[in-house]
Amino acid sequence: MQENDDGTALRWVRRHRPLVDAVGIAAISAIAAAMGLNQVWDALSVLPEPVSPWWGFALSIPAFIAVALKQRMPRTGLAVAATISVISLFTVGGIGGLIALLDLLWLVTVRATPAARRRILIGCGVVIAAFTVLTLVVTGEVRMAVLVGLQLGALLGTDYWWATAVAQANELAELHRREAAELVRHAERDRDTALQHERDAMARELHDLVAGHVSAMAIRAEAALSGPQDGEGDRAALQAVRDSSLEAHEALRSMIAVLRAGGGELVVPPRLDRVADYVDAARRAGLEVRFDGPAATELPAPVEQLAARVVQESLANCVRHAAGGRVAVSIETDAGGLLVRVDSRDGRPLERPSLPGNGSGLAMLAERVRALGGRFDAGPVGAGWSVRAALPLEPAA
Repeated sequence: MQENDDGTALRWVRRHRPLVDAVGIAAISAIAAAMGLNQVWDALSVLPEPVSPWWGFALSIPAFIAVALKQRMPRTGLAVAATISVISLFTVGGIGGLIALLDLLWLVTVRATPAARRRILIGCGVVIAAFTVLTLVVTGEVRMAVLVGLQLGALLGTDYWWATAVAQANELAELHRREAAELVRHAERDRDTALQHERDAMARELHDLVAGHVSAMAIRAEAALSGPQDGEGDRAALQAVRDSSLEAHEALRSMIAVLRAGGGELVVPPRLDRVADYVDAARRAGLEVRFDGPAATELPAPVEQLAARVVQESLANCVRHAAGGRVAVSIETDAGGLLVRVDSRDGRPLERPSLPGNGSGLAMLAERVRALGGRFDAGPVGAGWSVRAALPLEPAA
């Protein structure tokens, strides 16, 4: 219970800190008056006779009020306290106005900008020099003038130094907060970029591993359904659909296993030795395909895999958009790299394709070819369509 009361009291003090400061300074001033501590720097007093110490307390009351209102109008309060301090210095010599002045000077300096703090420093220097000279003029004693200058310099200088240290610490903390916020924004952007890259990679893998098989199943099934009944042909179509479905299932199972485990390898990507299978599947789908394969040579795995993808995607598009047409597939190497070309002629698009394309396959192929430092072109040529990919033998890093 005592701890709760202490916490409540501390919260109240924090909420009413200006009022608490004003009461504290007033209490110090009252104690000083009760002890007879007045006539601070009495050599500067213009009064003919000493007066009661309580006059110093009474004169400092406006300064106490300025401290109580310092959060609302700190600069006005500083001006009031400075005025009270000067009047008190040359008359009753109370210390309440001086303490209030130091409190308000600290607050104004803490809240000031670096440029404003420099102006405050210059102002403090001017005040110290002015009072030093004024003391010398009034008293004619160099010793007294130096003493007044040192005392005032110690009071104002220490107050200014402390306030500047607090202000710089606050500015440094704010800078760190901004930097931390910027780092968080950068991390969020990096995370979003990484997620987008992962999505793109998954889209490519799904397209490469699954879309070709599913598309082949749909095309063979549609070809069988749209043609006349043929027991042998229908059986072959069903066999092709079964083979493609098993391959798609294996690809999906492999990808799911990799995603759940967070690592590992997908099913072995296609290599150039699979191109013959793609050609046979295209022929079974009704295309007339001529295939000119490359001479036996050692090729980098990324280049070989991407070349097989180009052929696979191009033949799937031919089945969909040039059914019954003639297709020429050529893969050859030269000093510049590996050249893959798929040209289709004649043929016609399926009237009701089960899986209409959206162009994403060619777009992803173009992206991957260029990522390896190659060139990719696809478009109409004469009465047909041509896909060309030039892959470097040393892929770009």
